[in-house]
Amino acid sequence: MVSQVAALKRNERACFSEVYTLYHDKLYHFIYSRTQSAYLAQEVVQLTFIRLWEVRSRLADELSIDIQLFRIARTILIDELRKEIVKSKYKEWAGNNQEQEYEDNQVAEKDTLRHVFAAMEELPPVRKKVFKLSRIQGFSHKQIAGILSISPKTVENHITKAIKQLRSSISIFLF
Repeated sequence: MVSQVAALKRNERACFSEVYTLYHDKLYHFIYSRTQSAYLAQEVVQLTFIRLWEVRSRLADELSIDIQLFRIARTILIDELRKEIVKSKYKEWAGNNQEQEYEDNQVAEKDTLRHVFAAMEELPPVRKKVFKLSRIQGFSHKQIAGILSISPKTVENHITKAIKQLRSSISIFLF
């Protein structure tokens, strides 16, 4: 009805409530039939009525409110679908980047481990054995001392020197 357009232009909230009541379900079903998404239908309907209120002063007097309302809804639906496409493309891009980053990290970790083990092989034989028993096999200093027939203090010294040597070898690789 053209009188509804005039009433909306006069900022009559009662008319807006009437239009909302008359067209809410129709708009919802219109949008839902095109998208099969309840969430998107609700969003578009809500945005449509917000936009209707915002542009009420520019409504065309010669067109009925339902025609203008459905045009607004169609425009908002197109905008929302475009946003969804951008979101999905971004998610796909971000997912691919995360996968690539994960793969890159895996390669880097393998490379780092390879350098660590190569540096361990350069340790003197007793120091290497003490370090492997301590850090890889998990023996305590006292247990290693018993296995190798050396003092716990000697075990501690070997581990300290092994760590220093490994750090210097690996720091060259990392930088």
